[in-house]
Amino acid sequence: MPAFACTTFLSAFLLFLVQPLIAKQILPWFGGSSSVWSVCMLFFQAELLIGYGYVHWLHEHLSTRRQVIVHGILLVLSLAMLPVAADPQWKSFASSNPSLGVCMVLALSVGAPYLMLSTTGPLMQAWYARVHAAGAAGASSARPYRLYALSNLASMAALIAYPIAVEPVFEVHTQSTLWSALYAGFVAFCLSTALLVWRRHDREASVEVSGATDAPEPGKLQCLLWAGLAATASILLLSLTRQLTSDVAPVPFLWVLPLALYLLTFILCFDAPRYYVRPLFLAAVPIALFAIHYAIDRASGVALPVGLICAALFVLCMVCHGELTRRKPAVRHLTLFYLMLSIGGALGGTLVGLVAPAAFNAYYELPLGLLSCASLTVIVLWSASAARWRIVMLIVLAAYAVRLGLMSLEYTQGYRLVMRNFYSQTRVEDRYLGEPDAKRVMLHGTIVHGEQLLAPALRRTATAYYCESSGVARAIQSLPAERPRKLGIVGLGAGTLAVYGRTGDTLRLYEINDQVIEAARSQFTYLSDSPATIIPVLGDARLMLEGEPSQQFDLLAIDAFSGDSIPVHLVTLEAMQMYLTHLAPEGILALHITNHYLDLQPVMAAAAASLDRTALVFDLDPNSATPHCRHSVWVLMLPPAVAAALPEPLRAGLPAQGRPGFRPWTDSFSNLFEVLQR
Repeated sequence: MPAFACTTFLSAFLLFLVQPLIAKQILPWFGGSSSVWSVCMLFFQAELLIGYGYVHWLHEHLSTRRQVIVHGILLVLSLAMLPVAADPQWKSFASSNPSLGVCMVLALSVGAPYLMLSTTGPLMQAWYARVHAAGAAGASSARPYRLYALSNLASMAALIAYPIAVEPVFEVHTQSTLWSALYAGFVAFCLSTALLVWRRHDREASVEVSGATDAPEPGKLQCLLWAGLAATASILLLSLTRQLTSDVAPVPFLWVLPLALYLLTFILCFDAPRYYVRPLFLAAVPIALFAIHYAIDRASGVALPVGLICAALFVLCMVCHGELTRRKPAVRHLTLFYLMLSIGGALGGTLVGLVAPAAFNAYYELPLGLLSCASLTVIVLWSASAARWRIVMLIVLAAYAVRLGLMSLEYTQGYRLVMRNFYSQTRVEDRYLGEPDAKRVMLHGTIVHGEQLLAPALRRTATAYYCESSGVARAIQSLPAERPRKLGIVGLGAGTLAVYGRTGDTLRLYEINDQVIEAARSQFTYLSDSPATIIPVLGDARLMLEGEPSQQFDLLAIDAFSGDSIPVHLVTLEAMQMYLTHLAPEGILALHITNHYLDLQPVMAAAAASLDRTALVFDLDPNSATPHCRHSVWVLMLPPAVAAALPEPLRAGLPAQGRPGFRPWTDSFSNLFEVLQR
């Protein structure tokens, strides 16, 4: 058992450790949006499906010794892809179809090693069942499934270890090197376990796996139920994680908590089925569904909705995975069982990560996941229920389907515009607070990305984070007035900064999301009202600027929100060095760092010190004197000449607060934990 357990644990640990490692490398190439993580998860689920399909084919068509030979050869061949790393030349994949580009880069950088790791869990269980079929076969027949629980425990350990012990300590290049070395060790370990299977095969070849001769092959309906339960859990995990990180609290790391709970339910259900107390958890399903709706519709603050949604996810995943363990087949058919689980997981990931952003204008996958969970609960209770209870369940299910339909309508009702694509969901709504305060607002989740007053006399008034008292407005006001100015803006939003454009000025606007450009033009008038020359540039700003000659901007404003934080790849030392090459000799770099959860001042201070710049912070708290402003924090990085003789508009700034020993963020190193708000 120790050999199989160690191989299984190491494979699962490396499987989950490489996911954030490689995703972090390619995140800057695809705009740094959360959708990159979703597509990465979809790719890894698809790889898992291929791996489980391969194991099922081995198990059904080859003898144990031939399995050892085939798998051993593939393991050795996979070493040719080491070290795992994303080649910068593959950035071109990001230019056309980002979803396809992410998958192509992942396949080229980590495809073969990940595929071999994905096969290990079910293959070790199948080999263990064959090797230990002799003797106390009845006692050992359930033990292979415990290896699956062990693999999920290893996955959770890797999930926790990466942000706590790996990312804060090692640069990305070092992470790749260490992971590759561990993978080589895993290959050696797996080959030694395969050798053990080879040696014991002759002695036990004549002994059938317990229950193999009399275990009927699972029917199609059973297979569909396995896949449906796995798909439902996957949809709920991904859609509720999006709900948490977009509409409840866009906190970095919050995606870890739902995934940890998801893995915990696997561990509990497959390690010891007694943890799934069926009557208790099935009775808790309606409560969990109600808790989700309450958290979305009525709960205030952060702690309560996060707690309710996570508790509900735990209950629903316990039901899905608990019902899977109740229906797991004899070990003779365990590879088919895991194949159907992987098919379900891949289908759920495909719906949320690939289909939904392309086909839906709102986040309809959550109602679909909730309806699927309610329907499957009825299905698993159907055979054990009397006729009158079946009627009651159908009525309740129909009523709940209506409720979910109304919930789906609420996603778009009351909004002038709702659009969605790979990068985000963009919504525009009118808020009538009484004249002259009626305004139009652009939203991403709960975060305002710009707003415009609707009164004709006020529609050219700068608002929100860009009002005349904000840091970026002060920076523009400090620029020479006697000549045309050239301004660069990363992140369009509603286009508010265009109000500062004068005749003769040039505004070069970098925006990665074409839907944001469409909304800014069709729903707001900042761009059309500006007398300046507006030049929109579609694409990731960093990639676009890297490919352009020096623009000699008088001011370059970095305002690329992703939820409630700036994408990390836009605030690294390498990124800022590149920004400086596009500034005029006395040009100003302005960075918007307003954030409820992260304190980015130390990042700015460390970068300014490395770049020989002065970083001034403008922290605006609106009051009666600034009625159309929102709280904003801007950091202006000034060249020595400007810092030595500060213009009047910039004298209210305060030096950015650094921390002793704070390490500047680079493309290879960043640590979000150390900048959490205290």
